[in-house]
Amino acid sequence: MKVIVGLGNPGSEYAHTRHNIGFEVIDYLSEQESIRLTKNKFNALFGKGKIGETDVLLVKPLTYMNASGEAVGPLLRFFKSDTDDLLVIQDDMDMPIGKIRLRQKGSAGGHNGIKSVIQHVGTQAFARIKVGIGHPQHTREAVVRYVLQGFQGDDRIAIDAAIERSASAAKAWLTQPFSQLMNMYNSNK
Repeated sequence: MKVIVGLGNPGSEYAHTRHNIGFEVIDYLSEQESIRLTKNKFNALFGKGKIGETDVLLVKPLTYMNASGEAVGPLLRFFKSDTDDLLVIQDDMDMPIGKIRLRQKGSAGGHNGIKSVIQHVGTQAFARIKVGIGHPQHTREAVVRYVLQGFQGDDRIAIDAAIERSASAAKAWLTQPFSQLMNMYNSNK
């Protein structure tokens, strides 16, 4: 079972904010592949289905961003999937809006949701798709406000394109070597 997790915060007040880009990619995949997110267990909303010939779980943790691993760890164990079968989609403030970057492993890089996933799955070695959301001024208050804002105008257009590219990369991850995907997706916007 392949597990694709989009990071975000539950609740309508967080919908379509910069920090919820992972949720938006999962919603896009859910709609595109007709995998309904109807199960609510392990502090997560998820749906089970097939993309091509591959059994897939699409997951949105309901723990709030900073505790995402509390949902991811138990789900992996319950479905007997390991971290080789895990793909996490996250926002990244250190990349321009709309750029995506695939990574095979690595530290949390200051992302509390990733830090929690690493803690609860016991390794940094899992695939990620990072979606650039841009960066505000460097005060903590400005960062918190920024990640909880929506996208407007050209930024929304760039993010919609990034959501489609991220979904395409996630689907390709099911059947292609990740290093090959990194070469393909990391070289373009």
